[in-house]
Amino acid sequence: MKRTVLAAAARRLKHALYARRAHALACALAFLAAIPVLAQRPQFRTTVDIVSLNVTVVNGSSQYVTDLEQEDFSVFEDGVKQELIFFTRRPQPIALSLLLDSSASMENNMQTLQVAATNFVKRLKPTDLAQVIDFDSRVSIRQGFTGDQAALEAAIQQTISGGSTSLHNAIYVSLKELAKVKVQADEDVRRQALIVFSDGEDTSSLVSFEEVLDLAKRSETSIYTIALRGNDNTTRGFREAEFILRQLAQETGGRSFFPQKVDDLNGVYGQIADELASQYTVGYSSKNPRVDGAFRRIVVQLARPNVTARTKRGYFAPGR
Repeated sequence: MKRTVLAAAARRLKHALYARRAHALACALAFLAAIPVLAQRPQFRTTVDIVSLNVTVVNGSSQYVTDLEQEDFSVFEDGVKQELIFFTRRPQPIALSLLLDSSASMENNMQTLQVAATNFVKRLKPTDLAQVIDFDSRVSIRQGFTGDQAALEAAIQQTISGGSTSLHNAIYVSLKELAKVKVQADEDVRRQALIVFSDGEDTSSLVSFEEVLDLAKRSETSIYTIALRGNDNTTRGFREAEFILRQLAQETGGRSFFPQKVDDLNGVYGQIADELASQYTVGYSSKNPRVDGAFRRIVVQLARPNVTARTKRGYFAPGR
């Protein structure tokens, strides 16, 4: 009798275990079957993608205009007017990359360049960050991003001339480094700018100009280019370099300078500092919902007559 009772209990326990396993297996299969359905559901972001623009406004005398209001600005994306959701005349902190050509041809001009770059660094605000990169045949990050002006000035003084010119490589590396700069808080809007000085054409880069231009257009960086004309500025190499530097500046909303003498560099760096301190920052959420990775053209118009706005020419939409 006792054995019969034990056998019956064992059978009930076995059936119960089978039932639990069957239930668990059914649940697992149901979960796996639901995965494709879950993956197909639309994903919603919790934040709004903002197209941010740094806008420089000048009058007919090339003087900076700094007293405009939000209603004076009209922004068009591919011909469609956008609604501004952010506007400020107050200069935002900057993440700045300072690129210095230290190729062999700069041997006689290096000291003057160092003085001009140092004077520019002295005009940075305590909230700004900057890095120093020099380039010849190699690209060297002399000082990573910091707000320490003494460290930046020391890095500038470390530059020594020698080697060929890898201009494209230097700009590419700088843009990649700027992309790593993260905001510390949601309200921390940090502009990005790159100032590159070179006295001639690229002679040793592994990166093509097309790759550099594409990366520049995908970045949030305004590029300011300075090329020393010197006495020999009619060669094909210099003309090509001038075209490249102009295009990088125009596409990103920066500006290009071509001083005749190295002694003019101090004034050029001063003009760039004045411009960065005079910019407006505006932002909008695009009315175009397509996620197609296409390039979208931007035009800024102003209500006030006889003034001109300059900003980047466009941006790439998010891709799938």
